[in-house]
Amino acid sequence: MVRTFALIVMLGLLTSAQVGKSSAQSVNEVVQWNRTLLVIVRTPGAQPATIHPTRSFAIMHAAIYDAVNAIERTHTPYAVDLSGVSRRASPEAAAAAAAHGVLVALYPKLQAMLDTQLEESLAQIPDGPHKRMGIDVGQTVAQRMLALRSDDGSDAQLLPFVPGTNPGDYQLTPPNFPRPVFTHWAGVTPFTLARADQFRPGPPPPLTSDTYTAAFDEVKELGFINSTGRSADQTEIGRFWGGAIQNYWNEIAQTAALADDLTTAQSARLFALLNLTIADSVIAFYDAKYTYEFWRPVSAIRAADTDGDPRTVADPNWLPLTVTTPADPSYPGAHAVISAAAAVVLDSFFDSDQFSLTVTSEVLPGNRSFTSFTVAAGEATLSRIFAGVHFRSDLTVGQELGRNIADFVDESVLLRRHKPERRTDSERRG
Repeated sequence: MVRTFALIVMLGLLTSAQVGKSSAQSVNEVVQWNRTLLVIVRTPGAQPATIHPTRSFAIMHAAIYDAVNAIERTHTPYAVDLSGVSRRASPEAAAAAAAHGVLVALYPKLQAMLDTQLEESLAQIPDGPHKRMGIDVGQTVAQRMLALRSDDGSDAQLLPFVPGTNPGDYQLTPPNFPRPVFTHWAGVTPFTLARADQFRPGPPPPLTSDTYTAAFDEVKELGFINSTGRSADQTEIGRFWGGAIQNYWNEIAQTAALADDLTTAQSARLFALLNLTIADSVIAFYDAKYTYEFWRPVSAIRAADTDGDPRTVADPNWLPLTVTTPADPSYPGAHAVISAAAAVVLDSFFDSDQFSLTVTSEVLPGNRSFTSFTVAAGEATLSRIFAGVHFRSDLTVGQELGRNIADFVDESVLLRRHKPERRTDSERRG
């Protein structure tokens, strides 16, 4: 089935007042609380430096889904299976209460803002027993979901990292030489996968292989800060996607949900699928990154005279378009993993591979247009070559990893029940 609509994805920083205004104009509580969490993770100092923000998105949206699904009962639960919940309970109240309960626990210093958001959300729902029942369901699910993730390893100490000295080993990158981040994240309990290495790719290509040489030459030419071979459009692409890539895909899903007029239950399932997939993608790519500890292009190009390949030529002064390089090993590429995974989720959910998308960057003015989720994901992936921070081989393997995880999630969790549960006599009577 082919459907087309315009997705205008606004990735600007929202103030709490703007969040409230948006909430008052929208009945989609799932989208609203996704916006609220995006505000939080974009607020300097709000997100703990050693906790990856994708964990928060996955916990919140899993709680929203289980709370709403406890009422609707159309799909299998993710983790919290409540029995005896009235079908008359308000799904919107359940969604808001679940999201609030999770976020207050994860970001206690922001409780006042979150309490205000909850009041604004609940104010849109008629008072009465159905609203109160929904609130109770949401609060219960939030508490249980938080308990389930309380010892998932996310609060572990960063593992010590000693840079390698051999060609191909990851080294701290100039000009700022940041210490590696999330060295412990492969030890976090996955949300859906059996283990972090379930789809671990094979090793990066040997330094003397044709694959590596071609990838080296490509990023050296197109990713150089002063490249004359990179087009103006490629330069824009390299910068356009420079924000936190999971934020882009949550914003894309927001606007897709609103444009397609999804119900609360449909939205809850969409965002749960998306964020469970992204969270496990992050756990999986950190497993691979710190298994192989492959060097970044800036290190490779500056030290090419040591790599054993006479075809690669060193440039000791080379810097990427972005100047600085992300503080973790190169293989596989995070943008590639997350974008490929997100595109699979969205394509599958909306049962369409043709959409008209207009995406606005959170780091550059203007926007870019695409004909499908997959095309947008492809450009987001290639942007890392133009930015000078990844080899093509990082990205090819990253795309495969992301698709494998998305396919696994799609086949394993939040599945449609064979037969919807029937209403009880009291529910039918109201």
